[in-house]
Formats: sequence, C-alpha cells, structure tokens
Amino acid sequence: MITSKLLAYVAVSVLCVFGVSSRDTFIAAVYEHAVILPNATLIPVSHEVALALMNQNLDLLEAAVTSAANQGADIIVTPEDGIYGWNFNRETIYPYLEDIPDPEVNWIPCINPRRFGYTPVQERLSCLAKDNSIYLVANIGDKKPCNASDSQCPPDGHYQYNTDVVFDSQGKLVARYHKHNLFMNENQFNVPKKPEVVTFDTVFGRFGIFTCFDILFYDPAVTLVKDFHVDTIVFPTAWMNVLPHLSAIQFHSAWAMGMGVNFLASNIHHPSNRMTGSGIYAPDSPRVFHYDMKTKKGKLLLSKLDSYPHRPVVNWTSYASSIKGFSTGNQEFKGTAFFDEFTFLELTRVTGNYTVCQKKLCCHLSYKMSEKRTDEVYALGAFDGLHIVEGTYYLQICTLLKCKTADLNSCGGAVETASTWFEMFSLSGTFGTQYVFPEVLLSENQLAPGEFQVSSDGRLFSVKPPSGPLLTVTLFGRVYEKDQTLNASSDLRAQTRGIMLLVIIPIVYSLSW
Repeated sequence: MITSKLLAYVAVSVLCVFGVSSRDTFIAAVYEHAVILPNATLIPVSHEVALALMNQNLDLLEAAVTSAANQGADIIVTPEDGIYGWNFNRETIYPYLEDIPDPEVNWIPCINPRRFGYTPVQERLSCLAKDNSIYLVANIGDKKPCNASDSQCPPDGHYQYNTDVVFDSQGKLVARYHKHNLFMNENQFNVPKKPEVVTFDTVFGRFGIFTCFDILFYDPAVTLVKDFHVDTIVFPTAWMNVLPHLSAIQFHSAWAMGMGVNFLASNIHHPSNRMTGSGIYAPDSPRVFHYDMKTKKGKLLLSKLDSYPHRPVVNWTSYASSIKGFSTGNQEFKGTAFFDEFTFLELTRVTGNYTVCQKKLCCHLSYKMSEKRTDEVYALGAFDGLHIVEGTYYLQICTLLKCKTADLNSCGGAVETASTWFEMFSLSGTFGTQYVFPEVLLSENQLAPGEFQVSSDGRLFSVKPPSGPLLTVTLFGRVYEKDQTLNASSDLRAQTRGIMLLVIIPIVYSLSW
C-alpha cells in the first residue's frame, strides 16, 4: 500500500450532466462476451487485419449495447480483452492499439473522429454510446510514444497500456484508466509509473473504474472507495475461476459487500479457460449474476440499483475477540487451498461449535447440517500468511468448505458440487484488518442472494436455510499493509518459482498461445 502523501494520484472526475437533478436509482447492464480470438502468431498482422478482427467483436458488443439501451439501461460494462482477445506478445498486439487522449480534451470521437489521428475503435465506441444514449465502458489498448529523455522509455519507443475507457451518453470520452496490477502473463503491456485513481460523475452517482487483478490490491481499488467515495465500481475483467475462494461471482459479490459499493463486473465468456461469471452486485446482496460452463454464448444482464447505496460499518473482529474458543477435542490437520497452507478441523457432527487458529487469526464457527453424510467431509480452516504465487499479497481467511473427497488430504482442493444441506451457519474471526470480504457459494457455483447477512460485530450468518448444498462460507481478509513489509524467504521464493513453472505457467500460456 502506498500512502496518498507519497503517491501523486491521477484523479479524473468529470461532471457529465449539468443542471439536472440527481437520480436515486439507475439501471445497470453488464455483458459477458464470448470473444472472437485472433489466430496465434509471432508475426504482427497489418492494422487492417487487426481492425477486421476488432470489428467482429464490436459487432457482437453493438448488439448487446443496443439491447441494453432498449431495455432502459443507463450504463453498460463490457469485459477486459473483449475487443481483441489475448493471443499476443508485445509486438503482435501493437496493430490493435490506438492513442487514447486524456479525457480533459473534451472529445466526442463520433463527431470529430480524426482529431487525434486514426482512431476507428474509439470512434465506433463513441457512436455506440451516443446513438443509444448510454454510458459505455470498454477495454482497449493504448499506445503512448516516448524518447530517450524518459529513462523508463521502452526500447521500441512507446508505452503500451491495458486501458479502460468510458464514453458518456453523448459519446464523449469521460474516463481513461491504465491497469496498474498486471497479471503475470500480460507482458505485452507496461505498468503505469503511478497508480491512477479514475472517477467519473453522473446524475446517478459517482463511479470508479479498475480492471481484473487490480481488485486484490489497495491501489487503486480500495483508494477509490475510501478516499474518493465512489458509489459504484465498473469492472472489466478476464477472470479465470479459482476455487475454493476466487470464483468470479463469489469474490466480486463479496468485494461489493465488504466495501459497501455497487459493483458491475463484466467477464469474458470462454469456459475452456475457466472464464465465466459476471454480475451486478449491491452491498446488501447480488442483484443478478451469470455463471455458465456449458455453453459458448454471451449473456446480457440488467438490474436496477440504488445510486447512493448505504455503506454499513462493520467491526470485523469485535464478536470473535469477545468469546472464548470452542473446544472440540478434534485433531487439527494441514491442507492446501490455492497453494496456501491452511490449518483445518474436520466437522465430525451434524451440529457443533468449532474454533481453529493459525498465527494471530482464530476462526469461530457455529453450524447445523440437515444430516451428516458419510460420503462428504466439511472442514473449518484458517490461513494467516503471505500468498506468493501469481502475486504477493497478505491474507487472513476463515473458511467453512467442502473437501474434494472423504480423504482429509483433499481439503482445500477445488470442488464444484456438494450434496450436504445446512440449516444454519455463523462464521467470525479475529481479523487484523477491516478489509474483509464475505463469501457464500452453493453447489454448482451459485450464489445465495438474501440468504445471509453480516452483523456490525463481524459475524457472517445465515438468515434462512441456504437454498442449496454449501461449497464454501468464507471471510476473505486482506492485510494490505503487510504486502510490502513482509518478504518471502528464499526457500518460499524457490518453491513459488517451482509452482509457477509446474502449474501456473501452463495455464497462462494456454491463454497466450
């Protein structure tokens, strides 16, 4: 985390409509897009070939934008990589890039398309927004020339950025955001010199924007809410689902609840790479979501939201710190979830109260199952440590989860189906952070809207029996200040390199080539 005194934030705040009173509600849309990918190549294509591919995707996005507008949507979010896909290195993506100006230039590309050179993609996006009277959020690539006077200028003489753009209902460019936290295979892009904090104001609230992997870090995601007081986040993403705790709909809905904001998440639809899961989430509950591993079709989602949602105050450690740990006599065991070593306790009875601790984190669970099945095992787990695989970030996690098999060694592994029904649950933890994201995920990767709440003293509890068998109930805590102050040991770094080579690299290269 970088404090605001040390960071010269780039803040863009544009009042888009003057003289019009604010609105209490608005209709949001997100589109999960089945992207058309380019052919894999190590040789850059011509700009004409690149534009032809982008126009194929824009044709699909145009149909979604038009449909959303016809249904009364005020804003639509489309996904990261939704216009050109991801089969690129630094050289092969260059024909797909455009120079995107600072929104302060007051530009409507649909009306004046050649003002900043040849920008056909920005022109088409602008016209889509203008012709449909809708705010449009899209993800494209930005190129910025540089020279030897800039000591950080890349050898090829330009910066390349993974970029979100926002056009208002008049077609004007009102926001531009360069992604700061690049995922490990995004070598085609540069990291901006400083994190950008980008907002735009509308008559239906203040909006902030960031992209995909940014969500796991303080800047700019938390800063937008904490310091810039946005009401709604727009979130283009190309998210690969990782169970048990980082499925798209699971984590994105939890972030909305934990941060107290609306969250509009638009994901790529590419099931073969575990990419699906979009939604419109309010702080109190998901409004609508989509998860589909079976078809190859895109999906348009719409929902009404409050423009200025209530942001409840939660003390995440209050309850857990006020009670004594539950003693069960069960033996603890170790298990791995997404390469992090958890301390687990098996839930051996149909109902019970359990406590498990790791380092400074103690997790308390009360629960009741409808029945205790012999073919399924559930465990309560705690993790308090630095995650060091695809990124470096400090976690504190309390989780009730279904183990992959009846073998305790499988606890923490990815599992998508369950048969055990719970009548109630209550989970809390002695967190050392106020940034905690509450997750409830049911069998077959379904959410549980309206079936659970978070109390002001930090308990995640059911308000009715869940509508399906449970996969996980989780409090996912982020201790941002420990990201930089703790360094992985040399042994852990070596272990991480091995993990990346054996597991992560094949996954991400399946996306690149």
